[in-house]
Amino acid sequence: MKHLELHIIQSVPVACLNRDDLNSPKTAVFGGVQRARVSSQSWKRAIRELAEEEFDHLGQFKGKRSRLFVEKISLELTKLGETEESAKALSLCAGHYLAKLDPKHEGKVKTLVFLSPLEYELIAKILNALEDAEKQKLIDAIEKVDKAKLANEEDAESDVGEGEADGEEVLKKPKGEKKLTAKKFTQLVTKIIKSPLEKALKEKNEKMEKLPKDAADIALFGRMVANDPSLTVEAASMFSHSLSVHKVDNEIDFFSAVDEWQPREEAGAGMTGTLEFNSATYYRFAALNIDMLADAEHLASMSGEERQSVVRTFVESTIKAIPGARKNTMNGNTLPDYVLGIVREKGHPVQLINAFEKPVRSSQGYSAKSVELLKSEYEKLAGTWGIEAALRLEIPDVSMKTFLDGVVKHVM
Repeated sequence: MKHLELHIIQSVPVACLNRDDLNSPKTAVFGGVQRARVSSQSWKRAIRELAEEEFDHLGQFKGKRSRLFVEKISLELTKLGETEESAKALSLCAGHYLAKLDPKHEGKVKTLVFLSPLEYELIAKILNALEDAEKQKLIDAIEKVDKAKLANEEDAESDVGEGEADGEEVLKKPKGEKKLTAKKFTQLVTKIIKSPLEKALKEKNEKMEKLPKDAADIALFGRMVANDPSLTVEAASMFSHSLSVHKVDNEIDFFSAVDEWQPREEAGAGMTGTLEFNSATYYRFAALNIDMLADAEHLASMSGEERQSVVRTFVESTIKAIPGARKNTMNGNTLPDYVLGIVREKGHPVQLINAFEKPVRSSQGYSAKSVELLKSEYEKLAGTWGIEAALRLEIPDVSMKTFLDGVVKHVM
């Protein structure tokens, strides 16, 4: 596969870029010593945010990961002429189909789903186009379902009567006589929504338009929808967890704050506490499957120029983004010391982390030595394994603009 690799050396001062459940900076053991670590998920979110805020001039990065998308679908339904009542009911049914409704929070689903605004519109159009009888079944179902049991669809046998395989028999009974079980509600919703949604997606696939043009971030970072695999999108990008090139021990910052209304004769701070932090020089690795980005499952509906814009935004955001944890108290915003960009026509991405399997030790800083080791590791792998590059560019040897221009020439 034709792909792009980004190998980045970046030094970050006092910071806590990515914390664990105890508010400590994340770590990992590599090469027998503890390293500072920033998870790929943390850095990817920073990249998505920066892409949308700073570099997305064509509105291609509009996807949002949320449990609250039901409201967005409901809004689109009202634009199509549905009443507020029917729009709310139909969107709740769609939410349950995609990610199961959360019985503890009205309007929320149980898991995050990554959707773009144009996909909200598509789902709303599918619901709006249902036959009136099918719409009414969904509206009745959301009213009759035992919402308290939505958390567990394995309903007892006693809850289900004969002839109630898809929940429709329960709907015919007088209101209040019997609740619609969660299991039967799911079956009914799936029976009504699954077929038209898959049909719409199939038609879009035939037109090479599985993902709309505002969903470049979904194509890049992927999406999993367990309840409907037809909506699942394999990520065109790949990221590793970022590791420090050297041994790192987390440190503790003791702080105190003054109570400014406290009488002068009273000694002592108004508040004291501790925060953990570290400082590190990181090796970061990201890759992009250029061929996959252009296939029918991703962004085939875009022109080559539009895909080049997507890749330009992705690359610049990946290089410049940094996670925002404690951004006001421990601002960790820096730019990379070095970026190696490689485009290869075949093979699979290979990271160069083994350049630092033996932790860097230096009394004169880590960055320069890390760049030297990184270049040496690449040359060793290229010579040993016959890795051939169609493009090799390095920052700061070239400017960011030259780097981006060189990369996007390989995107069709």
